[in-house]
Formats: sequence, C-alpha cells, structure tokens
Amino acid sequence: MARLLVVDDERDIRHLYAAELADEGYQVETAGSASEAARILQERLFDLIVLDIQMKGESGLQLLQKIVKEKTDTAVILCTAFSCYKDDFSSWLADAYVVKSSDLTELKSEIARLLAKRAK
Repeated sequence: MARLLVVDDERDIRHLYAAELADEGYQVETAGSASEAARILQERLFDLIVLDIQMKGESGLQLLQKIVKEKTDTAVILCTAFSCYKDDFSSWLADAYVVKSSDLTELKSEIARLLAKRAK
C-alpha cells in the first residue's frame, strides 16, 4: 500500500483529498503547513507527496526544494489553484503539476502514473 502525504493549509481540502485517496487504497497522512510536513518527513517515509504551493508561512515551493535535496526518491505533485506557477522554474522540480479542482480525476491519475513509474 502506497503511503501519501497531503500538504495543504485548507483543512477542507486536506480532508477531501485524504478521504478520496484512502478510498483508492492509499495510506494517507496530512499536514496543514510546510513546517508540519517537514517535521513529519523527518519521522516517516512516503512514496508520494501532494503539495499545495500557496500556504501561510513557508511556501510549497520552498518545501519542494528541501524535499528534493533530502528525499530524492519521493515523488511530488504540486497541486495548486494557480496555474501561473507552471512558469516558475522552481516548480519544475516536482514530478507533476495539477491545478486544484473538486474533480480529483486528474490528481488520482497522476498519483497512479507516478507510483507505477516508481514501481518499475
């Protein structure tokens, strides 16, 4: 069972993603900030991280840079309401980029694709 970490400062988004992804068979944990996620990542390993960009305090892009440096084997999907970040070079460090939607089809598809790619 793949272990996922969902990082988003919006509680309702965290709960929605956690419930939907758990229904897909994933083991899901959540964090409400980049600093909380960083603490969790020091304690546990994950197969994939779903990461919001705009959060209070440290941004998702700042956390992404740390993740890439420290845990190069962990896939990261940036999931944000703002498509403009696709043009930010630091977002290119992520394995995938998904614009937030109430329809999680694209996010679920990207998660499955990246986990299958890593399993090879």
